[in-house]
Amino acid sequence: MNRISLIQVLLSGVNSSIGSILLKWSRTSLPVDAGFADKFLSAGFIGGAIFYSINVVLYAKALDSVEVSLAYPIVAGSGFAIVTVAACYIFGEPFHLFKWIGLSLVLAGITFLAQGG
Repeated sequence: MNRISLIQVLLSGVNSSIGSILLKWSRTSLPVDAGFADKFLSAGFIGGAIFYSINVVLYAKALDSVEVSLAYPIVAGSGFAIVTVAACYIFGEPFHLFKWIGLSLVLAGITFLAQGG
């Protein structure tokens, strides 16, 4: 995998993560009885959709020169890692031992996959 493709794959994961965080924020920042327009036309929801769209474009471009069997685990794993850490700091979600272990295993798996590419 060349450097540009790796950057595209990693940026795809970052954009996916930002999209997830914005979607979570859009759900937690509104009252439970918020209407349809408030839920799906909020800044967080629209921002999340935009970042997911950027994710798709970057991922598709990376697939021009990277095997999907390598690119997808990197996008998913990096996204998982970023969201896990960000959710802890932004939303106060717990970050206990099993999350540390799972995160370590995901990152190890990405490393092994990248070595084969």
